[in-house]
Amino acid sequence: MSANPEIVELVRQWIEKAEHDLKTAQHTLTLGDDCPFDMVCFHAQQCAEKYLKALLTLHQIDFARTHDLTELAAMVPPEIKLTVESATFQELNPYAVEARYPGLAEMPGRAEAEVAVALASQVRQRVREQLPAEALKR
Repeated sequence: MSANPEIVELVRQWIEKAEHDLKTAQHTLTLGDDCPFDMVCFHAQQCAEKYLKALLTLHQIDFARTHDLTELAAMVPPEIKLTVESATFQELNPYAVEARYPGLAEMPGRAEAEVAVALASQVRQRVREQLPAEALKR
């Protein structure tokens, strides 16, 4: 696939931001007892969201300002085999908002945060499989 260089550059920018979110989540998990697990979950969700937006951008599919991973995944053309269960998106979705504000959800623990990072990593891998090599270069 030979995509428009401007589109590829925008895809790269989405990927860079997604990678920053994943690194932040992974690094934050190393803080031990001081780890804000809610923020790990938030950054995991953001990683998945930005990877989906990178894929949609590559295919020049306009998307609304949304954090809903299920909605974004539904916009991926059917010929693209994303192979991510909808349950993955549903599990990550609440972390976009609920993790950031008091009183909206229980504070996640380490196990939940580790699962969120694993799910985000899975979305990352599946989307990267659909992206052209030039979009993955730094």
